[in-house]
Amino acid sequence: METTHCTVDGWVDAIPAPGPHGTAMFDLTVRPADADTLPEDAPDTVVSCTAQDAGIVHELLNGIQPSDLLRVTGTLAQPRTPGEPAQLTVDVLEVLDTALIPALREMVIDRFGDYCVIFDADTDAVPVFTARGKWVGLADNLDAIATLIDIHERVTGGEA
Repeated sequence: METTHCTVDGWVDAIPAPGPHGTAMFDLTVRPADADTLPEDAPDTVVSCTAQDAGIVHELLNGIQPSDLLRVTGTLAQPRTPGEPAQLTVDVLEVLDTALIPALREMVIDRFGDYCVIFDADTDAVPVFTARGKWVGLADNLDAIATLIDIHERVTGGEA
C-alpha cells in the first residue's frame, strides 16, 4: 500500500466520532486548489481521517463541529479499491476557521403537565396539543397558553 506524508486543508463533513482503542474518526471534504477552473459539478474529494494522539482525539470529540475548516498533517494511505476514500492518519491538527454556531430558530416542543406546546421563533402563536396528540387549539401568545388549557379542561371535564 502506497503512503505519503502530507498536509491537507478541508472542511469537517460530520461530527467526529469515537473510534476503537481511544481513536477519533472523521471525514474531511477537500476542494482542489484549482477548484475555480473545474466544472461546477466536479465532486469534492473526501478523505477519511483517524487520530490516535490523546490531545487531538480530545479536540476532535469536544471542540470540532461540522463545517469547521481544518489543516491536518499525517500519513495518507491510498485506497486499495478505486472509489474508496483515502485514509489519513492525523499527527497534527490545526483549526483554520470555525463554523458559525447554529442559532436555535426552529421549533421547540415543551410540556405543560398533560399538554404539549410548540414554540416557533418565527411566530408568537403557540399550537397546543394533549400529551396524546389531540388538538387543543392555538394560543395567541405564550401568556395565553394557560387560558387555553383551562378552557379545554372545563369543556372536557379535565380530560387531557
